[in-house]
Amino acid sequence: MKIVGKYPSIRLRRVRNSEWMRKLISENQLSTNDLIMPIFIREGKNKIEKIKAMPGINRYSVDKLSTVMNKVSKYKIPMVALFPFTPSKRKDKLGKEALNENNLVCQSLRLIKKRFPKIGVMCDVALDPYTSHGHDGVLVNNKIDNDETLKILVEQSLLQAKMGCDVIAPSDMMDGRIGKIRKALDKNNFKNVSILSYAAKYASNFYGPFRDAVGSKKNLKFDKKTYQMDFNNTNEAYREIGLDIKEGADFVLIKPGMPYLDIIKNIKDTFKIPVFAYQVSGEYSLIKFGINNNLITKDAILESLMAFKRAGASAIITYFALDIAKKITNN
Repeated sequence: MKIVGKYPSIRLRRVRNSEWMRKLISENQLSTNDLIMPIFIREGKNKIEKIKAMPGINRYSVDKLSTVMNKVSKYKIPMVALFPFTPSKRKDKLGKEALNENNLVCQSLRLIKKRFPKIGVMCDVALDPYTSHGHDGVLVNNKIDNDETLKILVEQSLLQAKMGCDVIAPSDMMDGRIGKIRKALDKNNFKNVSILSYAAKYASNFYGPFRDAVGSKKNLKFDKKTYQMDFNNTNEAYREIGLDIKEGADFVLIKPGMPYLDIIKNIKDTFKIPVFAYQVSGEYSLIKFGINNNLITKDAILESLMAFKRAGASAIITYFALDIAKKITNN
């Protein structure tokens, strides 16, 4: 880029010296249309339970979902993402609870689609909330069996679609799952159900609070590095995402978010597909700790989300969705 002119004839501060001027030349905007609200659900009745690892975030029993969904509706947040806290008694080696028509996700889907039909619902497709070993797939000889896992993931996806899920979101990182799921959805007349692929999900150290929130952390005996991506790698993301697009993904997700802004930008520039970012639990907890201890201001939330937009994210899954929606709309 050739720069024409120099100081003092060029004074870049002239375009920053008033609020109205800064608004006029702003290159990126954040609105409630960019937000996806994650919601944790639990068993029981009349329960709103605080999550110690994630201050300010709760688990809701299905009958209390309207408490948070009313706020989502008020601020016109387009979509929510559901994550279940499954009791230990319902977990087993194969994660069979994932296929139960009356599990927490299915109950929540029925309620939300009945009472809040204009709000999209995204459902996680993976087995870690349901397995006794805390992994995303079937464990065979102490290793995750890719192809056996696919069989269950396809059934889980079909069940969620049947219950009203709008966006199937496989987060398991098994090879070939997008193609298998897309084929099964189309065959069963769920052609309009979208797939958001966790296409570049890294084996990150920022997931700890989330694993507490869904109750899988204590069960996890070894790491997930054989199926989640190596955080040293960039080019691997191109291969993962290219394959998922060919297999039928409508959108792709980069997870975590802020430590991977380079991946978000590179993927958006290369594939020109809607790219979503996940501001994960570790990112949330670090920012929340800073705010709660007066180390940073609440404006850091807006700054962090704007970074995703600047990198090219079409939408952001964030636990700050309600906080930032309130700030944006001034109510």
